[in-house]
Amino acid sequence: MAQVIEVDDPADPRLDDFRDLSTADRRPDRPGGRGLVIAEGVVVVQRLLASRYPVRALLGVRRRIESLAEELAGVDAPAYVATAEVMAEAVGFHLNRGVLAAADRAAPPDLAELTASARTLAVLEGVGDHENLGSLFRNAAALGVDGVLLGPGCSDPLYRRSVRVSMGHVLAVPFAPLDPLPQGLALLRARGFRVLALTPRADSVPLSSVDAGHRVALLLGSEGPGLTEEAIAAADAAVRIPMARGVDSLNVATAGAVAFYALGLGGDAGGTAHQG
Repeated sequence: MAQVIEVDDPADPRLDDFRDLSTADRRPDRPGGRGLVIAEGVVVVQRLLASRYPVRALLGVRRRIESLAEELAGVDAPAYVATAEVMAEAVGFHLNRGVLAAADRAAPPDLAELTASARTLAVLEGVGDHENLGSLFRNAAALGVDGVLLGPGCSDPLYRRSVRVSMGHVLAVPFAPLDPLPQGLALLRARGFRVLALTPRADSVPLSSVDAGHRVALLLGSEGPGLTEEAIAAADAAVRIPMARGVDSLNVATAGAVAFYALGLGGDAGGTAHQG
């Protein structure tokens, strides 16, 4: 059972894992970043506690910590209870969600292991926005995508903002680096994946005209220029989402969700949609 400890001093060194989270040097992908996984809010903390990431500590107001009593029964980590004011001073901003958890990173799965059992993959090139990346992982989880491969230029999926926007699903969807691109696509093709490049360019074919096949890797590009010409050329087919006149593209996370749904690549009837 996690040990519940009251803390009334925002300078208490036991809160160092949660200190100044809004400053740039707390980012794990910046010099000086500690590389910890930070979860915010009850739902995301629950998913962290159920994940493979080793929990170091929790920090929250009393009612939020108490709401996690069942999940904390099997956790060997301290749960610090503080007022909202103490939390805000330690963290560096007011936390509406009322609870945080910090964990160490876990080694990413081996690429060979990830691709051996996967039927559907999202392959990302240059997705640098943390919120878009978090949304992609949330969509991947919702639509039954088996894993995400990160090409050059992608941001860190375990940065606090990505974890939050993904609603903690980044902690459950396996991901691994795939570098370099497009050379790495040959490995996927050798393992039976059909590689589809999602692009709005005129010579691509509508998604509805594509026979996805048994194993599919969907290539998604950066928020601005999209996929590089080299990545598109290395794919088995370039596909597009037909749109109304005057609109040529969608947000990358939205495009990914539409494409996986349209291709019927994952998901089941067991879930329900939630907006927000």
